[in-house]
Amino acid sequence: MSLAPIPSAPQQRSARFALTAAAATVAALTAAGCATSPAGSGLGESGGSGKKIQVVAAENFWGSIASQLGGSHVNVISIITSPDTDPHDYEPTAGNARTVSGARYAIVNGIGYDAWADKLLSTNPGSDRTELKVGDLVGLKPGGNPHRWYSPHDVHRVIEKITADYKKIDPAGASYFDQRKKAFESKTLAPYTHLVSGIKSKYAGIPIGASESIVTPLSKDLGLKMLAPDTFLNAINEGADPSAKDKATIDQQIKKKQIKVYVYNSQNSTPDVQAQVKEAKAQGIPVVTVTETLAPAGASFQEWQTGQLRDLERALAKATGK
Repeated sequence: MSLAPIPSAPQQRSARFALTAAAATVAALTAAGCATSPAGSGLGESGGSGKKIQVVAAENFWGSIASQLGGSHVNVISIITSPDTDPHDYEPTAGNARTVSGARYAIVNGIGYDAWADKLLSTNPGSDRTELKVGDLVGLKPGGNPHRWYSPHDVHRVIEKITADYKKIDPAGASYFDQRKKAFESKTLAPYTHLVSGIKSKYAGIPIGASESIVTPLSKDLGLKMLAPDTFLNAINEGADPSAKDKATIDQQIKKKQIKVYVYNSQNSTPDVQAQVKEAKAQGIPVVTVTETLAPAGASFQEWQTGQLRDLERALAKATGK
């Protein structure tokens, strides 16, 4: 599916979230060393250099994966942890800069999603720091759809890359990291993977609507047919006013029940989106809620995504009778 270029002007998104309180929360969490990695899930703890890899992730959805893959051999701090914080417009704190400067491994999303993180990396250089930019890994530049954590295909590419980077940073712990990756993909992510394949095999081609472009990578990987115009999805994502033509198109899709399910990001609920949600419910079209970051904030990546996929599966079953 082709995507219209996503506007990059940060001022367009300023109305989406109240950042002052969120930034204070993030700074406090960072100072406290939040989002440290869990203990080792029953895997062997032998091997490795004996010194934990200090990891910083711009967003907690990548941080959750990095923490689980690294186990007891890493210490992961995520900068964006609050669902009320807009990663596009986030203003880094002095504490964030200290975290980055002390990190051995840094993970940023890229694709214009967290330009502030690139600035943090460039102003706090580390000669031995390894950096993963997800956009570079998947071959997308600013203007492409940045929501790669909503693409199961790209999530698995990130898992492969993080594990490979851990092994380069700490060669002595290579076997440990391989075990972590195998367990994470075969066991921990099993419900997530099963839901993805199940929805695709059963509901491929089913038309859906959505409130913004965050849903596009997921709908593509699930084989669902996105009817909402890309220009509308991108406008809502960037805080811009969608065109009257696009709004009329979606209104007709809802009224004529051309879409079977409507998916919306509750963290970006504009008056236009609220009106569409209300009308979809009035027409008996199931509405599924998704969020941009981990919800609740302390959830793991797989808990968050699996819950949303189950909601989508139930909505598709209700809408189609399958």
